[in-house]
Amino acid sequence: MAVQMAREWTGIQQFPAATQNKLFELLGKLKQENVDSLTILVLGKGGVGKSSTVNSVIGERVVAVSAFQSEGPRPVMVSRSRAGFTLNIIDTPGLVEGGYVNDRALHMIKSFLLNRTIDILLYVDRLDAYRVDTLDRQIIKAITDGFGKAIWNRAAVVLSHAQLSPPDGLSYEEFVSKRSEALLKVVRQGARIKKQDSLASSMPVILVENSGRCSKNDDGEKVLPDGVAWIPNLVKVIIDVVSNGSTGILVDERLIEGPNPNERGKYLMPLFWAAQFLMWKHLRGSIKQDIAQEPKPAWELRDKVVAVRKFS
Repeated sequence: MAVQMAREWTGIQQFPAATQNKLFELLGKLKQENVDSLTILVLGKGGVGKSSTVNSVIGERVVAVSAFQSEGPRPVMVSRSRAGFTLNIIDTPGLVEGGYVNDRALHMIKSFLLNRTIDILLYVDRLDAYRVDTLDRQIIKAITDGFGKAIWNRAAVVLSHAQLSPPDGLSYEEFVSKRSEALLKVVRQGARIKKQDSLASSMPVILVENSGRCSKNDDGEKVLPDGVAWIPNLVKVIIDVVSNGSTGILVDERLIEGPNPNERGKYLMPLFWAAQFLMWKHLRGSIKQDIAQEPKPAWELRDKVVAVRKFS
């Protein structure tokens, strides 16, 4: 596999000084823990803001976004380096085509990731989507089947288009809470996450706003209606997830191809043959017992009596 050289992360200089200082402080904590790189996988449906979020975090227009084509047809990895730290963000095509989960796209993404380790998955959807449905659950299930259940221990939900006015009767906080819980419920169902799976069940939700209409605070930072500067907050939550004690997901050949049914069955063969032997032994004993208890036919009894008389 060809090694992609990371370019200097000059885009970070485009952020306000307050945002830059927060980012340098956060990345410095990783460096203190001997972590010098971070690989972020961005997944979700098409048109939800995956590519725009990548551009916002990098501080450059590194992935093409237009009103007519929301994403590229293939995965793209953007690598940037700063002060000995390398940030890799992998933008991906949407996982839905024609109203169904695009298994071909998911396999292409996995093949692109061969021999790479995913440090965190960002599952992106829109805050201003009011409903979840079975398709959402099918997407989560496809991701789980493709990368393994452990991927959700290293995951966060990102809700884009967060600069909105909630429907009448709901405050911003209430709307965010209801939308977040509805989507997290689908994630838990689709990924088959149980209550005792503490890491995955406490998955964080991060709000982002990539459009130019995003409000700014006195320091020039992009802030949401709740006053949170969302770019440093996104990076902080990512680092919190990466530091939660779980391990990254290595995408190897086995993960791409799935379990070999022949290999899986090989370990069961001794049990299969042992069960067959015991079943045959039990069946053989039952047959002998039935034969012994079966009434003798008249001709056999007659021959036996004749033989006794002959030798008496």
